[in-house]
Amino acid sequence: MMMMLFDSAGGFAGNIGHDPHILYTLSAIQVLALFDKLNVLDVDKVSTYIAGLQNEDGSFSGDIWGEVDTRFSYIAICGLSILKCLDKINVERAVNYIISCRNVDGGFGCTPGGESHAGQIFCCVAALAITGALHYVDKDLLGWWLCERQVKSGGLNGRPEKLPDVCYSWWVLSSLTMIDRVHWISKEKLIKFILNCQDTENGGISDRPDDAVDIFHTYFGVAGKTVAA
Repeated sequence: MMMMLFDSAGGFAGNIGHDPHILYTLSAIQVLALFDKLNVLDVDKVSTYIAGLQNEDGSFSGDIWGEVDTRFSYIAICGLSILKCLDKINVERAVNYIISCRNVDGGFGCTPGGESHAGQIFCCVAALAITGALHYVDKDLLGWWLCERQVKSGGLNGRPEKLPDVCYSWWVLSSLTMIDRVHWISKEKLIKFILNCQDTENGGISDRPDDAVDIFHTYFGVAGKTVAA
């Protein structure tokens, strides 16, 4: 089924007949890597597709339509790293673009000047970690911004004044782990919040207590609890 989503351009689509996109391409790479099946890929074609989405300023587009986002920078760097093909892109320009998206609060946005957001911060910090460029991060300043995402319930939000959401258990906690500041939050309270979001009768985890469960938040709830444990 997965190889049916492979496009002649070298990328993967979200469904049969859809356009290829860098997001689904990384997902395909990761799934195949988990099953030790990267040998079924045309690595040169896939890596060339990803590298071809890098722009002159070092940023990456998600597909041929040109949307730019630091998520795509992480996706490109992560995917190429798994394929051992990072040399196909200009890593220095990619790093410089990510740094240009850093804000005065220590966080990162989707583009230069964009609001700091926990999801974007994970993408930028992880991309910098893969490329050996974490020294560009102000770990104390960013760590403080991230630890302030924990609210009274123990859950984490993605931006100031927002409700907590189980998915940020992963985005925030993994970012704090990468910059060695995970001890700045209460992991015990976070675990309690995640467990309170379970459907104890039918299984699954929701975004916050008493909401409907879904696979997305179940995945990130398990991932977050694993990091917090």
